Amino acid sequence: MPGWRVHQGTALGLPVANIDTDQLIPARFMSVPRADGYGPYLLHDMRRDASGALRDDFPLNAHPEASVLLVGRNFGSGSSREAAVYALVDAGIRAVISPSFGDIFAANAVNNGLLPAKVDDTANAALEAAFATGPQDARIDIDARCVTIGAVQVRFDLDDSWATKLINGWDDIDLTQNHSAAIAAFKQQRSQTASWAWPDGDGLKTAV
Repeated sequence: MPGWRVHQGTALGLPVANIDTDQLIPARFMSVPRADGYGPYLLHDMRRDASGALRDDFPLNAHPEASVLLVGRNFGSGSSREAAVYALVDAGIRAVISPSFGDIFAANAVNNGLLPAKVDDTANAALEAAFATGPQDARIDIDARCVTIGAVQVRFDLDDSWATKLINGWDDIDLTQNHSAAIAAFKQQRSQTASWAWPDGDGLKTAV
């Protein structure tokens, strides 16, 4: 997947707390092939009325071009389904801003190029106020850990290793492979100091 450092797009406010992974994509849609895209199922039941029609008052229905969401606390809680992240990414969302995230959701997000930007309560309140007049232009800079929405600019928290993954478009395997030279050097050094620890067939004979 392509990495990114700076993103500019349209931001929407969705100040709802505790949006869980089953709301992000209901389980009944998870049998759809990944290649078909999960974007149409993002927040499926929240975006529709009792008849199944799209609600005119739901922000994403009015502005499907949005790529940044400001949401309430505990976003992505619940089950560990990675499909919740797929739904966001397939719908064009590049960043979600919240005071807190479900831990597994946040890790899945980073592995799929989606930024979980964690802000403190003061910053969150300032960003919420920026949406008083509706959707806003947004700019996010991963290196600077900075998000600008309208006229409001705040910093967000992001682990350095997660920033590296997002910038390079890496998942956990890619991050490990980046250390392949150090791993190989350790293996060689370890084989010399503890030859007894190496089984047959690994290229190094077990000491007897």
